[in-house]
Amino acid sequence: MNNRKTVWLALAASALLAACDGSAQQSAAPDAGKTLLQQMRWYSEAQVARGEKVYRENCAGCHGSDASGDPNWRQPNSDGKFPPPPLNGTAHTWHHPKNMLRMTIRRGGVPLGGSMPPFGDKLSREEIDAVIAWVQSHWSDEIYSAWARRNAQAAITTGGNQ
Repeated sequence: MNNRKTVWLALAASALLAACDGSAQQSAAPDAGKTLLQQMRWYSEAQVARGEKVYRENCAGCHGSDASGDPNWRQPNSDGKFPPPPLNGTAHTWHHPKNMLRMTIRRGGVPLGGSMPPFGDKLSREEIDAVIAWVQSHWSDEIYSAWARRNAQAAITTGGNQ
């Protein structure tokens, strides 16, 4: 069996076992309003809350308070650089594995044709992950699921370094 199938079978088995275990149902009670996919996301509510604060302080000025980005994000500005894209699941952010998202935040968007400054000297790895958590909390289950498949494939390709 290939690695990709193994990863997805392990995820499915974990979800099934958690759903069948009575203690897991009790601990999941606070998440009763969430879909199973929302409950299985990699981040915690605490990370999302921290990420919202970090996002508002560092990212909202360009990407918008609701992560909607610039409506013309696909068209270069007069300076030849691309405007800030939406991060809310309506643009390309979900196409990138977590390591690439981290790298883009650390190094900035200039190497990719944008104008986002680097945040590697300003934000810790935990803060960067929290921002990613907050952004992904805005993604639909469908978008998050597509991202998770890409992220899992990247982890297999890079030896699990996600």
